[in-house]
Amino acid sequence: MHAVSVNHYENFPVASLLCPPHLRPAVAAIYGFARTADDLADEGDATPAQRLADLADYRRDLDAVARGAAASPRWAPVFDPLGRAITQFRLPVGLLADLLGAFEQDVVKHAYADRAELLDYCRRSANPVGRLLLHLYGIDDAASLAQSDAICSALQLANFWQDLSIDTARGRLYLPQADCERHGVDAASLHARQDSAQARALIADVVGWTRSLMLAGAPLAHAVAGRAGWELRLVVQGGLRILDRIEHLQFATLRTRPRLRWSDAPVLLWRALCMRAPPTSAARNAA
Repeated sequence: MHAVSVNHYENFPVASLLCPPHLRPAVAAIYGFARTADDLADEGDATPAQRLADLADYRRDLDAVARGAAASPRWAPVFDPLGRAITQFRLPVGLLADLLGAFEQDVVKHAYADRAELLDYCRRSANPVGRLLLHLYGIDDAASLAQSDAICSALQLANFWQDLSIDTARGRLYLPQADCERHGVDAASLHARQDSAQARALIADVVGWTRSLMLAGAPLAHAVAGRAGWELRLVVQGGLRILDRIEHLQFATLRTRPRLRWSDAPVLLWRALCMRAPPTSAARNAA
């Protein structure tokens, strides 16, 4: 998982100025937990066995703070604030455990058969972040949770298509095998980062799927009032902007990695301001 620092989770804002001040420590604790686990699964030159052992230790620390006990000193800067957030806001620990399960999967699983299997990964790698934030805002109805899942899965997928040149070099391929076969593209050519018309058509296909998923979840930005709703609008527009960047490159992300820059900020703000609420949307006071 790469998606919510600048290099990790970059398509999610972290405890931004739009987040209500009393929630910022909890939001920062959640992202700190996820970033550190992501690094354990991805960064450095540790062996897969060592990564899994570290993640198992990390899970034991999560279990400890979840029951009100002290974590080990190793990750105290992560688990001390997380423990406070769990206690204060009764965070659903199962969602945090789901994130760990996705990181553990990243160590051992490097390919996906179809979109359903990839979305199941997103269910644990990205969707818990959105659900945890909605929990902090007191939102738990089924429609909002489903829209949050759509947004978070789309952000995760956008990050995959953005990072194709990086992930394939690491031996990971998130493009579903079924889609690859339908477009006549083999895994070996993708791992070799061989750009072709077929590969670009494949990437265009999954980018279109991802855009549809993002737009399906976008009405949630109007169902959440106040600062949280505006932050969510920027999240949605940031994800869509990444997809625009990929399209601008003519879907050649096997060769280069697009990214958002400060120059994109005015565009994101304008698009956030111009987002129209669905006719039946009823905002909830989450500020």
